[in-house]
Amino acid sequence: MGAPAPSVVPGSAAATPPPGRAQYAPPTVAPAFRAAPAVAAPLPPPPRHDNIKPLAIGAAVGAGVVAGAIIGGSIADLHSQRQEVVEGGRTIYTEPDRVIIRDPGGQAYVRGDDVYRFRYGARDIRTETIGGETRTVVVRPDGSEIITVVGSDGQMLRRIRRDTGGREVVIIDNSYRDPRAVGGFYVDVPPPVVNIPYDRYIVDAQDASPDVIYETMEAPPVQRIERRYSLDEIRYSPNVRMQMPSIDVNTINFDSGSWTIPPDQAARLQVIADGLNRAIQRNPREVFLIEGHTDATGNDTDNLSLSDRRAQSAAELLTQQFGVPAENLTSQGYGSQYLKEQTDGPSRINRRVTVRRITPLLNGGTASAAPPR
Repeated sequence: MGAPAPSVVPGSAAATPPPGRAQYAPPTVAPAFRAAPAVAAPLPPPPRHDNIKPLAIGAAVGAGVVAGAIIGGSIADLHSQRQEVVEGGRTIYTEPDRVIIRDPGGQAYVRGDDVYRFRYGARDIRTETIGGETRTVVVRPDGSEIITVVGSDGQMLRRIRRDTGGREVVIIDNSYRDPRAVGGFYVDVPPPVVNIPYDRYIVDAQDASPDVIYETMEAPPVQRIERRYSLDEIRYSPNVRMQMPSIDVNTINFDSGSWTIPPDQAARLQVIADGLNRAIQRNPREVFLIEGHTDATGNDTDNLSLSDRRAQSAAELLTQQFGVPAENLTSQGYGSQYLKEQTDGPSRINRRVTVRRITPLLNGGTASAAPPR
């Protein structure tokens, strides 16, 4: 698969991170992720649930399991619900609404299901099978529909928005598979060379103005995109994902081991939500990845699950409180795989949620065009 990737994203002299400003430092890719995974089979899908029900606006949901999704609580609550098996050389940890896959090469991945986020305020949710594909249709109060298409192997293929007139827009096409991608999810490409200032490549939400945040949400890739990538390739290939600038939402902090966003911190997402809504109004096909990261305390399996739940919590809050369309967001946790401060101890900078526009990656650099169907 070629030479191992460097540990950090290189930059030109003009892009040197500001001295003494660790929040602008590029994340260091964990050693295991600088090479292809050892197992070339596709990643298993998350646990499947066909009984997803609408969640009423204003519904108070405490810690527990709702339609297979764990709501609230802390990582300690999951230990008794986690099952472990070894399949094809991989170790697979299954939780009620997540699966964590550990490759013998040292890489680890978490997979969840975005459909759970679409329940909030839905009028109806139905599941239908057509020609081997399963479609989950979420009907919004205005009659529009969000359709998630899953293949017979459990892998998400497409996400579609259908308006009340029957017109469809493909927001995500995950059916494309490049033969060079290991297992259909890992792409070995060199890291991008950043030629813009790092404070515009990695934007600190706490310091940035609303205009800078919005400009980052519409910023082009730092280099030419060679081809379109599937959502899985973007999620699990760091050098693909890092071709796009990002915003570190370090204005919110989570309690240790928890994925709940305290109410007093929720309002701090307002400027992020405003930027997202503005960008989506301009181009309804925009897709943003909400990433969750932890520091290096705790074990890798807990950190992956925790970071994925934190990313989902941020995405849910952006939709429920600020009206960001859920279908234009996707979330993914990375645990402690991409540290900015190289420490095994607690680190506020490493415990972060990141927002990254991925539309150009999905569309091969043509942000305004829908992927082929």
